[in-house]
Amino acid sequence: MKAATKSRQLYQHALKLIPGGVNSPVRACKSVGADPLFIQKAEGAVIVDADANRYIDYIGSWGPMILGHNHPAVLKAITRVLARGTSFGAPTDLEVELADMVVRAVPALDMVRMVNSGTEAAMSAIRLARGVTRRDLVVKFDGCYHGHADTLLVAAGSGVATLGIPGSPGVPRSIAGHTLSLPYNDSAGFEKLMREKGDRIAGVIVEPVAGNMGLVAPAPGFLETLRTLTAKHGAILIFDEVMTGFRVAYGGAQALYRIAPDLSCFGKIIGGGLPVGAYGGRQEIMAHIAPQGPVYQAGTLSGNPLAMAAGIATLKQLQKKGFYQKLEKKSARLVSGLAQAAAQAGIPVQVDHVGSMLGLFFCAAPVRSFEDAKTCDLKRFATFYRGMRAAGVYIAPSQFEALFLSAAHTNAHIDTTVAAAEKVLGRLGQAS
Repeated sequence: MKAATKSRQLYQHALKLIPGGVNSPVRACKSVGADPLFIQKAEGAVIVDADANRYIDYIGSWGPMILGHNHPAVLKAITRVLARGTSFGAPTDLEVELADMVVRAVPALDMVRMVNSGTEAAMSAIRLARGVTRRDLVVKFDGCYHGHADTLLVAAGSGVATLGIPGSPGVPRSIAGHTLSLPYNDSAGFEKLMREKGDRIAGVIVEPVAGNMGLVAPAPGFLETLRTLTAKHGAILIFDEVMTGFRVAYGGAQALYRIAPDLSCFGKIIGGGLPVGAYGGRQEIMAHIAPQGPVYQAGTLSGNPLAMAAGIATLKQLQKKGFYQKLEKKSARLVSGLAQAAAQAGIPVQVDHVGSMLGLFFCAAPVRSFEDAKTCDLKRFATFYRGMRAAGVYIAPSQFEALFLSAAHTNAHIDTTVAAAEKVLGRLGQAS
C-alpha cells in the first residue's frame, strides 16, 4: 500500500476551500483519527484512491451501489439518455417508468413523488403528514437519521452521532420543540407517549432497520406497535427506507417485515448511484401534494433523466431471479467470518446483518438502541478502521454507520476481508 500522498495534498487544499475539507461531515474521518482518502475511480467491488491504492469497498457510496461500481447496464442506460440531454425541468417518460416500477414493487404505495435526496424525501413526507392531519408534533427515534432538515436533527444518527453533535446550532427551539425523540425499539415508551399525546401527533418517522447508529434491527413487535398505535390515533406512519429500500428486499423493509406504512421515503438505490430521493404512499394521502392538493413541494431537478435512467437499469437487475438470495449468502459469509476472527482474538464484537446491510460494534452485549451503541468501544473501532484501511479494506469511518455488500463482491473479496480482520483483530487482542 502506497502512502496516501496525493490524498493528503488534496485534503490540505480542500481545507482552504471547503468547510472541513469535505462536502459531507462523516467523510472527514475525524472520529477514527485519519484523513480522508480521495477516490479516483471505482469498478465492481473495488475503489482506487488518488495514489492508485486499491481497496475492497464496503461503503458503496453509502448504500446505492448494490450492483457494484460502474455496472455495465447502468452505464449503458446513463450514456443512452445523456445523448438526449442532462436536464429539462419538464416531465419525461423515464420518471413515469421509474415511478411505475417503484409503485409495483412496494404494495403500500399508490403514488410516488420524485425528489433529489433522502433529506428532501423525509422533509417532504413530514410536511405532508402535518398537512393531512393538521397537527404539528412529529415522533422520531434516537440515533435514526432522516437528513438534515431542521425538524429531524433532534437526537440524530449518522454524521451527527459520529461527531458527537447533540443537535445543531441554527435550528430554532420553536422548531425542535415540535419533534419528540424516543429510544429505538422502546415499544413501552412509545405506547406511553401515544396515550398522552396521540391526538396531537401528525406523524411517526422511523428507519425500519436502523443504519445510522450502526446496524440495529427492529426488536420483535416494535414496528407492529408503531403501526397499530399510529392507526389508532390517526397519525401518519412514515418508513424512512432511503437506506433499506430495495436493499434488504426488493420491496424494502416493509416487504421483509410485512408491515404497510402510510408513507415511505426512498433514495440511494432507486437512483443507481446518482442523486435521487422519493416519497410515496396511499392515493388519498398523496392527493394532498401540489398541484393536486394544497401541500406544497417542488424541485427544479426532480425526476432528472440521468438519475431516472440509472434507477430503472438498477431495478431491472434487482428483479433477476435469485439476486437477493445470493447477496444474503455473501453477507452471512462475511458476518460469520468477522465473528470468528473476533472470537479467535478474544475481542467482544457484535456483528450482524439484515440482508446486505451489516453492522459491527465493539462491545459484549447486543445493541438494540442508540444508547447501547454509544457504550461500545469507539477507540477500538478507530484502531480497527485504520488497520483495515491499511490492509486494503474500505469500511465506514464511523461505528455509527452501516456497511454494505454488493453483487460485485465475490467470495474471494470476502475471504480477503476476513483474513485482514483476523490480523487486525489479532493485534488488537494482543494489545489489550
